[in-house]
Amino acid sequence: MTQRRQFLQTSVALASGLLTTTAFSQAAWPSKPINYLVAFPAGGTTDILARLVSQKLGAALGTTMVIENKGGAGGSVGSEIAARAPADGHHLLGGTISSHAINISLYPKLGYDPIKSFTPVYLYGTNPVVLVVAANSPYKTLRDLMTAAKANPGKLSGASAGNGTSQHLAQELLAFRGEVKFTHVPYKGSAPAIQDVMSGQVDFMFDTTVVAGAHIQSGKLRALAVTSGRRLTDSFTDVPTVAESGWPGTQGFEVVSWQALFAPAGTPKPIVDRLHAEILKIIQTPEMQDRIKGLGMQPSALSPEQVLSFQKAEIEKWAQVIKAANIKL
Repeated sequence: MTQRRQFLQTSVALASGLLTTTAFSQAAWPSKPINYLVAFPAGGTTDILARLVSQKLGAALGTTMVIENKGGAGGSVGSEIAARAPADGHHLLGGTISSHAINISLYPKLGYDPIKSFTPVYLYGTNPVVLVVAANSPYKTLRDLMTAAKANPGKLSGASAGNGTSQHLAQELLAFRGEVKFTHVPYKGSAPAIQDVMSGQVDFMFDTTVVAGAHIQSGKLRALAVTSGRRLTDSFTDVPTVAESGWPGTQGFEVVSWQALFAPAGTPKPIVDRLHAEILKIIQTPEMQDRIKGLGMQPSALSPEQVLSFQKAEIEKWAQVIKAANIKL
């Protein structure tokens, strides 16, 4: 009886110690700066959002947020690095429709799995893509652009943030649906690509309203069409949809980009939930709502579980588009 009592006392003590250690380890997080890896170059949409959120998130968590840009291959380079990072809550990844929905159908050998290698933390929001040309471009409407492309197959060049990005796929889908041919010019990110469009070195580009919006408002770019099903509100009410061009094959044309935050698979759920809760508070402030909406994005409030379901649906959708359009890198 005495031995049994001693065994029970020892078991309780060990269990109590384990619980105390676990609680302490969770309470101690974050114990060092959090690395926020952006899978695209500085200046693009993913980078802009990272810098908007990180300052407030770091203050809320009582730590420093370190932003690191690792662009290349439509976000694949940075995503592969993030997938191998420790799942301790000190490593995050700014991912997109490209890195976490499209690339799996474009690259035969990815160094990560968009579902299995990551845990969704937060979907910042969605936004349509806008087709832009230089302010002094001869193309005043989308129909002008398509007419020129039809008459001169392959002569018109279209920039993108890289092979396999949403900008690239929007271009390929428009060419496929409209039965024209463009010459695709990939860059390592939106910033250098849009600079060459503004200078006239490339004829046009699909880009998010986050990046292109300021250049449109400043008069450096002309917006020809948005890829949403309906016209946008706020700053882009006068920009028609692709479908409104009336060009054959563009009925129902819709491409929506999105931005999300991920953590390496296996990151403890309490940490993921805390990150989600803190970012939700930040995004729901009037200041951040205005900033995000002003950039043309629709803020999201999906739970991590809902983000995962959304992501899976996006992967399936783009796999069908890529196959139907026979898009190959």
